[in-house]
Amino acid sequence: MAIGATTIRKYLLNICPNLIRFGSNQSTSSLQSLEESIKAAVETKNYKQIPDLLISFEGSFQNPNPFSFLSTFPQKLRIQVIDEILQSFVHLRPRFRPQIAYACLLCHTLQSSNPLPISFAVLQRTLRSGCVPVPQTHLFLSSAWIERCHQSQAVSDILLEMQSIGYLPDSGTCNYLIKSLCAVNQPAEAVKVLKGMSGAGCVPDLESFGTVIGAMCTVRRTADAVKMIKQMVEKVGLTPRQGTVMKVAAALRANREIRVAVELIEFLEREGCPVGFESYEVVVEGCLECHEYILAGKVVMGMTEKGFIPYIKVRQKLVEGMASVGEWKLACAVRQRFAELKS
Repeated sequence: MAIGATTIRKYLLNICPNLIRFGSNQSTSSLQSLEESIKAAVETKNYKQIPDLLISFEGSFQNPNPFSFLSTFPQKLRIQVIDEILQSFVHLRPRFRPQIAYACLLCHTLQSSNPLPISFAVLQRTLRSGCVPVPQTHLFLSSAWIERCHQSQAVSDILLEMQSIGYLPDSGTCNYLIKSLCAVNQPAEAVKVLKGMSGAGCVPDLESFGTVIGAMCTVRRTADAVKMIKQMVEKVGLTPRQGTVMKVAAALRANREIRVAVELIEFLEREGCPVGFESYEVVVEGCLECHEYILAGKVVMGMTEKGFIPYIKVRQKLVEGMASVGEWKLACAVRQRFAELKS
């Protein structure tokens, strides 16, 4: 069931204190000292000190966020300061050195009254540094995005707001947004981002499509998944990853839509997209489960042309099944093919 923005917001408020949390052994005075030190670094523009200040507290975090004092700044100044902090981190080595600082800034901006587009800037720098945002970021970001979309703004318009603060949207940021929406069971919103991101100059890639298709398969929205995989091949010219094809084939098998699965394999073959052994095997096993022995035989013949041989139990069930429905000729042809491949 889809989760609305209000529901997500309530959940975020419940988990918010756990996103970045200081250990219980840290005294209130120590926390105040940390915030004062960071505030002093900001006032003197010694931003490169910030990562080391946070590391000195051994990464133990809790509310208040050490950047919470930025909330008292006027909006324009606040954005300017955060931008200067981000820019100062670009040349720090190792690149993951500001990871804690990125996490704190992302939490702070996403909880602010105007989370976008500044949160996208922080997220972009986090991802480009090779750091991975904490898992709860998916929830905060999804909430902020959905609430902004409720203002009836186009996907591309929201993304392009990054330009107003000196940043450009990119595929990495969009893909993380798509992943976040899928993580909170909002695949429809994720599809909107997928379709609208090109308007902001971000071309959907294998990650974009793979994340959305995977989410659809998880909830067995197989018709949408098949449609999406065909779209990425025909309209975008992408070759789906083997893992993506496997997920769709497995979901179709689980729904007992085995004929659709066979049609998908045939479509990919016609389009020149490679189909891996695992996908063939899943489809053949699905055919056997549905007693579609003739269909299974045809899939296996195509499978062997690629040099793939089903597992021995599958081969046995296939030959026995075809024989049980009187398809002796096809059964013999399949056995002969196995023999030729020295199976």
